[in-house]
Formats: sequence, structure tokens, C-alpha cells
Amino acid sequence: MKSLLSSRPVLWFLFLFNLVVAAAAPFVVDGSQGVLTAVGMGVVSLGAGVSLVRGRQPSA
Repeated sequence: MKSLLSSRPVLWFLFLFNLVVAAAAPFVVDGSQGVLTAVGMGVVSLGAGVSLVRGRQPSA
């Protein structure tokens, strides 16, 4: 399961999908639920983005 989640296509999907949902959630869902959804999806998107950036750098 770890190899599937760390593959580049899956990381790109997680990054882009969660970024779009995080940007749209406050406008679609009212109140604190929309804000918390945006924060949660934003954290997942940032995690996938960091994994993409770390995967590009050659290891020492």
C-alpha cells in the first residue's frame, strides 16, 4: 500500500484534487464545517506536495 501511495501519479492526484477541494469548500459548505474541510484538505494537499518535491531531489 505504501508503494502505491508514494507513486508519482497518485501524489499528483492527491495534491491537485485536495487543493481544488480546499479552495472550493468554504464557498460550497457554509460555516465552520467549510473552513475545517478546507483546512483538512489543505493539509493533505501540502503533504502530497512536500512528498513530490522531496522525491525530485537526488538523495545523498
